[in-house]
Amino acid sequence: MADRWLLIETFGGRREPTVIGVGSTPKRMVPLASILGRGRYLDDVRAVVARVLATKQAVRVDSGDGRRLLVADPLIAYSGHIHGVYAWVGPSGTNPPPRDPAGAWYFNLTTDKIGGSDDLLDLYGVHPDDRRTERVTAEAFGRLITNADESASLALIVRSEPGAEHQATWTVRRDDGELRAANFALRAVEELGAGGRRETVLRGITHDIGPADSTPSAPSRIVLAQQVLAAEREAGRYRAIVNLRTLTLLRWLDDPMPDIAWENDAAYPPGIHRDDLPLAKKMSRALATDARVDETIRPHVSGRHVGFGRGDRAADAA
Repeated sequence: MADRWLLIETFGGRREPTVIGVGSTPKRMVPLASILGRGRYLDDVRAVVARVLATKQAVRVDSGDGRRLLVADPLIAYSGHIHGVYAWVGPSGTNPPPRDPAGAWYFNLTTDKIGGSDDLLDLYGVHPDDRRTERVTAEAFGRLITNADESASLALIVRSEPGAEHQATWTVRRDDGELRAANFALRAVEELGAGGRRETVLRGITHDIGPADSTPSAPSRIVLAQQVLAAEREAGRYRAIVNLRTLTLLRWLDDPMPDIAWENDAAYPPGIHRDDLPLAKKMSRALATDARVDETIRPHVSGRHVGFGRGDRAADAA
């Protein structure tokens, strides 16, 4: 690993930290010992990772024998959790090379709220004026060109249990239009939320591994399923994938429907019209056995805006 950064996940969930990247090469959550061997610096790297987790600060120290410099930088989500640590070991008196961009993010599956980190928004090329610490789940897919495993990823969001893991490489469309190959890794963990409520949270890291057009592991630009969806587009029709358990929006298949308040907005929270929640529940149950259900559901109206999502009463009704 000479002159290459180790990207180490620290998601938690009853597992020791594992390596998910060496330089720009993704790794499948492998133990540190598999990368470093049983050499003299394995314990030093473990120690600096533990120190970063305890202090939430970057670390720069000499190894126990004084021959190596150890550098460790945390990846901290807006929630305050450390999702990962970048670690480097090199000759004492030298400086580490530049490292690939990477950022932390989380999906709270219980509250339908997501958040990232400044590092992640840097990776996405987000303008400082457009940075928010919290969004709804559907907003996560706006910059992503998914791979053939999209259905598995969405299923994880719907049915995830603590301990579930997933890794994949998708394409990120930065806000400046540049396409980057990004490997992401995640684990579902259980956390205590407000009032001691148990919540399931996906903790993840996105790792920029290079230009999308020249990175071998980057997904094909368009897979067959995406071609089929594109062929079925109709003007004035707006298709979306919805979590039938919680009645929340997961992803728009087309451009978002105009004049719908589906994003996270404190002034106009998304929601299905509360009088139509029983009908929405009935549709959800029917889709368990029927391929198609046709009904009309009104969005929640708040001022001049209408919303799409669970709403303030759906948690009790769903």
